[in-house]
Amino acid sequence: MSDAYTGRGNKDRSITKESTSDMVPGPQHGQAHPAPGGPFLIGENMTGGYGNGPDILHDCTIAVDRGEIAVIVGPNGAGKSTGMKALFGMLNVRAGQVRLDGEDITELSPQDRVQKGMGFVPQNNNIFTSMTVEENLEMGAFIRTDDISGTMAQVYDLFPILKEKRNQFAGELSGGQRQQVAVGRALMTKPKVLMLDEPTAGVSPIVMDELFDRIIEVARTGLPVLMVEQNARQALEIADKGYVLVQGANSHTGTGKELLADPDVRRSFLGG
Repeated sequence: MSDAYTGRGNKDRSITKESTSDMVPGPQHGQAHPAPGGPFLIGENMTGGYGNGPDILHDCTIAVDRGEIAVIVGPNGAGKSTGMKALFGMLNVRAGQVRLDGEDITELSPQDRVQKGMGFVPQNNNIFTSMTVEENLEMGAFIRTDDISGTMAQVYDLFPILKEKRNQFAGELSGGQRQQVAVGRALMTKPKVLMLDEPTAGVSPIVMDELFDRIIEVARTGLPVLMVEQNARQALEIADKGYVLVQGANSHTGTGKELLADPDVRRSFLGG
């Protein structure tokens, strides 16, 4: 894997809302700074489901701090993506609370959560295929009124292939390149937290490694990264914190290394 795994990489924190004019480097990956009153983003004891349907989440807690990569893993149908959507306001949380930087946002719409600094990349339909790469990135900055050229340059620095293909229609790109566009577009909002739902779905192992490298670089800027990932072993290898969900409830929680070493987790979810 690339330099992102060896302690090198982009440490420019200005891609986030906490940017400063003198480009102060953010904390290293793994050096989390808890927000006042708890983790930077937390869905605490969430119970809920879609519309008037049955509960899918059951007393589920998911959290991520600044500079961390937190991953949600588990079997198919475990409620992983549902937990992510609950944090983003896309389903009815009937019990529990969602807090961002200490503020209760449980009742806010997804649009309001974007304004508060949540960047969400869904698994499907996450780019405009009939627009160019650069137009997709520009669309990502729709909530901003300031100059976006600096952030655009940072996205191109993070994903050089996008700069090369900036005038190409996004629908003509490979699956891995489309995912880079989707992540880049979310970063154009200068989010306070980045949420990724199955970012490596359908890509080759080589492309998966590359995407994980870039995700590590993003976390190094101090930006919290929370992701749902089907490739559990690989995701836990880069995770500061991991949540194993089963039937919408927390089954195991720990650092990535702890979960990789846990015999129950290995036997049940990692193939032994």
